[in-house]
Amino acid sequence: MPDQVTDVRLLDDGYSREVRSLFYHAYRHEPTFAYLMDAQRAGYDQRVRACVREMVERHLGEELPAIGLFIDDRLVAAALITPPQRRLDITESWSWRLRMLFSVGLAATRRYLDYHRAVQACLPVGPHHQLPMLGVHPEYQGRQIGEQLLAAVQCWCAEDSASQGLVLDTGNARYLDFYQRHGYREIGEVTLGAVREHVLLHPGETPAAT
Repeated sequence: MPDQVTDVRLLDDGYSREVRSLFYHAYRHEPTFAYLMDAQRAGYDQRVRACVREMVERHLGEELPAIGLFIDDRLVAAALITPPQRRLDITESWSWRLRMLFSVGLAATRRYLDYHRAVQACLPVGPHHQLPMLGVHPEYQGRQIGEQLLAAVQCWCAEDSASQGLVLDTGNARYLDFYQRHGYREIGEVTLGAVREHVLLHPGETPAAT
């Protein structure tokens, strides 16, 4: 039986601490972050925490959309959403780059920027939503919370009739199968060391003819 999500909320910066904690636990064992933040080098957990902090605080601080799923008032899943209208991404901010440099170091910052540019190069032409971060807390994985998170995000994005779809990426083969079962198709691939990062698109809803 799937867990019953009791609440779906739009998140603001008042949820920053909860979102950061959730993403840290969701991402620290992911192949993509293991490469970007160099899991073989001392201080890996600290770099993951710092990278997640910079991503979440910048996103919520700019009042960009984010969705959270709650069970009994506990945040169990979340997604950051970049709308089509915002093409100037955070990596183009020198203040963000400096904070990354001081918190995760030069090598990890370079890896992240190279990864980000490569993923952006795979994006299709036209207005699309993008999910820079999404995750389910490990304690709730395998309980169909991911399906409920995707459904909530896709429902929210569908309200924008100009959007032509939703783009995300993953370096986890298990998640690749999951996304493809839910209507995502691969539109690009990025090599990150031994990791193959798959860029996926879920096409937007076609408006009904009138």
